[in-house]
Amino acid sequence: MINSIYVDNIIKTALLEDINYLDVTTDYLIDEEQENTARFLAKDDGILCGIDIALRVFKILQPEGFEATVYKKDGDELQKGDIIAEIKGKTRTILKGERTALNLIQHMSGVATATNKAVKIIKGTNASIADTRKTLPGLRPLQKYAVTVGGGRNHRYNLSDAAMLKDNHVDAGGGIKNAVAKLKEKLGHMTKVELEVRNLDELGQALEAGVDVIMLDNMTCEMMRDAVQITGGKALLEASGNVTEDRLREIAETGVDIISMGAITHSVKAFDISLKIAD
Repeated sequence: MINSIYVDNIIKTALLEDINYLDVTTDYLIDEEQENTARFLAKDDGILCGIDIALRVFKILQPEGFEATVYKKDGDELQKGDIIAEIKGKTRTILKGERTALNLIQHMSGVATATNKAVKIIKGTNASIADTRKTLPGLRPLQKYAVTVGGGRNHRYNLSDAAMLKDNHVDAGGGIKNAVAKLKEKLGHMTKVELEVRNLDELGQALEAGVDVIMLDNMTCEMMRDAVQITGGKALLEASGNVTEDRLREIAETGVDIISMGAITHSVKAFDISLKIAD
């Protein structure tokens, strides 16, 4: 799902950031021909994501002679103590790539784990969990992939994917009716329009304008339930803003179609994984 050129560029950028011109510890301490085996170990319970990308770090550093045995794949539920993968290669390769590989797999697994927790909370409702554009610069493809691994769905990837009118767009564009009409004059038939509304009056204007998706911004659950009834399936409804874990189930039970959460990409805790020399 992720472009291999992008992945390699991310890894090379990270390696160059970590190894300026040499690794003064590893290069002076370890013989060039020394080899070792090491294991990726789960130190918590959660969802694995990014194992292939982590392994790619070592393959870039050592194109020939590096071996890996993978025991857990992306999307697998991990338990503390699980061996995720075993690698064998030059010791210098393992030591130089360790931090970059762990940074990537820990962050991606953290995103997948947080997403999966949210998905489980709303299980059995009509709603789905979606990400936002609140991603770390340069890491959006990895984070959005991790969301899907955790069972969530991707919102638009970038500003070119869909037209989305937020409050500032509406205010600058002359109001809901005018802004939507102006957009529809220029958009192709394949491009959807989403509009952010702050109250039920704006919801009515959005329905009259004929948008495809309506974002209910920072609404109470009572207002969301009213919005669902008023909309009657004429547009998809997305709940956004002040979406916390404590409110997730209640929001989902209002009948909205989508719950978007910036926190699953911009505020996740890294999943604890270690890489240990095994011999």
